[in-house]
Amino acid sequence: MALSDELGKLDELRQRGALTDDEFARAKARLLDAPLPGTSPAPALAGVNALRRSRTDQWLGGVCGGIARATGAESWVWRLVFALLFLFGGVGLLAYVLLWIFVPSE
Repeated sequence: MALSDELGKLDELRQRGALTDDEFARAKARLLDAPLPGTSPAPALAGVNALRRSRTDQWLGGVCGGIARATGAESWVWRLVFALLFLFGGVGLLAYVLLWIFVPSE
C-alpha cells in the first residue's frame, strides 16, 4: 500500500471521529518517519560493515582491537574470548585467522 493511501485512510478515520487529532498526528508521524522497506541496512549488518582491524591496538593482526572498538568492550576481553575458544577445539584460532584475512585494516 502506498504512503499516500495510508495517509488518506488515516485522514478518513479522523474525519469520521474514529481518531482524535492527537492520535492522527502520532500515526501520521509514525508513517512519515518509518524507513522505507529495503532502503537502510539492518543495524547488525551496518555494524559488520563498519568492522575494521585496529592498527594501534594489536598484538598479532588487530582483530581484537577492531572488535573492541566496534562493540565498545575492552580489547583484553576479546583476547580472552578468543583464547577460551581456542581451548575448546581450536575454534578461536580458526575464527581469528578468518577475521584477520577477511576484515580490512583501518
